[in-house]
Amino acid sequence: MANEAVIIELLGNGGDPIQYNCADADAFPKGTILKLSDNREADLSNADGDICAGICAAEKVANDGSTTVTAYTNGIFDLTEGGAVAIGIGLPVTIHSANLIKIAAAGEAETGDIFGHALAAFAGSDTQSVRVLI
Repeated sequence: MANEAVIIELLGNGGDPIQYNCADADAFPKGTILKLSDNREADLSNADGDICAGICAAEKVANDGSTTVTAYTNGIFDLTEGGAVAIGIGLPVTIHSANLIKIAAAGEAETGDIFGHALAAFAGSDTQSVRVLI
């Protein structure tokens, strides 16, 4: 996978990690944006409209016998913008696709899509890193 989040600063209690269920066969690189799935399960983010579960705190290797994964839910991270659209400071962000973010569209706050706010402006000329408070 590409475009993993870079941890800048963990806030709260060490990033306020939450443990989620996952399949033993799942593989998650550290820094992956995880989406909330059924029954408190986390999976790889892959589409606009995914609900963020957090940022994967440690690598989860496929078929390692583990059926849990931990995600950071409170911190400052460098995330990759995927739509080449300008983002202003303070604007809310959502999942765009696999490990990519975008500006939240109208109505996404009501559906729970928003998971952070930009701490820096992004010009929108190319895909690049944006500092985000989650």
